[in-house]
Amino acid sequence: MPPAEVPRPMSRPLRVGVQLPEVERRVEWPELVTMARTAEDVGLDSIWLGDHLLYNLPGGVTRGPWEVWTSLAALAAVTERVELGPLVASTSFHAPAMLAKMASTVDAISGGRLILGLGCGWNRREFEAYGFPYDHRVARFEEAYAIIRDLLRDGRVDVEGTYYRVRDCVLDPGPTRPGGPPLMIGSASPRMLGITLPTVDAWNVWWSVYGNTATGFADVRARVEAAAVAAGRGAGEVAATAAVLVSLGGAGRVMGEDYNAPVSPVRGSASDIAGHLAELAAVGARHLQLVLDPITRDSIEAIGDVLAVLDAG
Repeated sequence: MPPAEVPRPMSRPLRVGVQLPEVERRVEWPELVTMARTAEDVGLDSIWLGDHLLYNLPGGVTRGPWEVWTSLAALAAVTERVELGPLVASTSFHAPAMLAKMASTVDAISGGRLILGLGCGWNRREFEAYGFPYDHRVARFEEAYAIIRDLLRDGRVDVEGTYYRVRDCVLDPGPTRPGGPPLMIGSASPRMLGITLPTVDAWNVWWSVYGNTATGFADVRARVEAAAVAAGRGAGEVAATAAVLVSLGGAGRVMGEDYNAPVSPVRGSASDIAGHLAELAAVGARHLQLVLDPITRDSIEAIGDVLAVLDAG
């Protein structure tokens, strides 16, 4: 029997989620579950996990997060309403047909709440540590994306590619939803957009890429929207999403080199933060992933006040 329909909250025009910890600090599993349940309780629309294996941190520390697909499956089983997904899954870390199999399974466990964010990966340290090839990452992604997309949407593929070969591969059981979970590309680069915009459901840009400002996001969105229309998509058909760095009094995130960009976080009262999110919505953002500093249960609870302001406005 298919899973029961999961009740959804009253929808707001802008969906807002939170990225759970990666390696900002050591977080044991029970705390991660508590944070996921808190996100659901305060009214957030989604929870997200990074798909990374290792970071080199300041002070000679090497640290890694929990494995993303195992974690998503477990969090899907202990939540009822929030959407969830990888931000974003690296197609380099799994054979593409296997990644589609895992996504279909998590979608079933969640009752159809998975958003499948995909990218090619960037952190060379973890590729080399775990033995994954770092060369031709975008070319490999192009083949992997087609296999994942077609398996989730059509249920069967047969591909003889340069990097991947699948022979009469059938995805059974299939996804919970006809056509599979929505696909989101975690890139705004021209080459990745050229591969995905003809068929993807959403695109995402990281806060350091667009400067964490509404003006910066509007500039990126205008470029992506033009590329989407050129690829044959309707205006606004591919949803625009963005990660947003928000400081709630933290001492500064401690992460890998991707987090060293000189970008100011969003700060202030619940009204100030809600105002910033509303500005992003006004220039076309449909779904935001909040990257909180610090990322704790208390921080997630504080975002409940921000949502109340958004909903009241």
